[in-house]
Amino acid sequence: MTQARFIEEKIFRGLMLAAAGMVAGSLGLILATVFVKGFRALSFDMLFKTPQGGYYIGGGGGIANAIAGSLVLGLGATLLALLVSLPLVFYLNVYLRRRSRLAFFIRFSLDVLWGIPSIVYGAFGFTVMVTLGLKASLLAGTLTVGLLIIPIMARSMDEVFKMVPPELHEAAYALGSTRWEAAMKVILRQAFPGLAAAVLIAFGRGIGDAASVLFTASFTDALPTSLFRPVATLPLAIFFQLGTPFPEVQERGYAAALVLTLIVLAVSVLARALTRRVTRHSR
Repeated sequence: MTQARFIEEKIFRGLMLAAAGMVAGSLGLILATVFVKGFRALSFDMLFKTPQGGYYIGGGGGIANAIAGSLVLGLGATLLALLVSLPLVFYLNVYLRRRSRLAFFIRFSLDVLWGIPSIVYGAFGFTVMVTLGLKASLLAGTLTVGLLIIPIMARSMDEVFKMVPPELHEAAYALGSTRWEAAMKVILRQAFPGLAAAVLIAFGRGIGDAASVLFTASFTDALPTSLFRPVATLPLAIFFQLGTPFPEVQERGYAAALVLTLIVLAVSVLARALTRRVTRHSR
């Protein structure tokens, strides 16, 4: 019996190592592919200039419009999601019982919204735009991406709040604090690194999505200057450049993919560092 358990442990350990290797290998392969194919096209003009005439057939210019557009749209959507998610999570974890039916329904709804494909959010945003007579713009893209990342941010924040020791709640109440005072002065301070990580995760998800902005934000070669004008994003810039038959433009597409990957990677590393910090303090 002991020998059988030893063999079983070896088999499952091998499967776990294989799964970990597949994940790490996939990340390494993606990074290597975009680096090898896109690094040669990176230049000052590529990063800091907007597309010039004939850019998509090999002309001069760069993707500064897409970089700036992605950052502006991502930051706006993240701020919108934060304004909705933080009060919702406070209500779930401070004013509602953890096992109440309403709390279960809210969490279940957020999980369902998280699983909805981003193209559905794009279709919904486009339908609303048509109904209200609005045009594709930075504002429409921001609202759509904000809706996309609200469940991601809210559920991530919810898990962070669950990691706060219940003794902190009880100690704050024992000292005469109200629920609001305990939430703002004790729980928020304890959970802040994890909440910041949740915001960064949602931001990384927002700037990397293409389907939700395809019909709502559209695309333009100009830098973002107005909420009511179209805006360029890196995912769509990659899509348009890789779709051309010109090898030089395709290399620029891989360079744009490398820029986006590095941004998301930096955000993910920072979010991971903040998550480790809040996990260390909650043990």
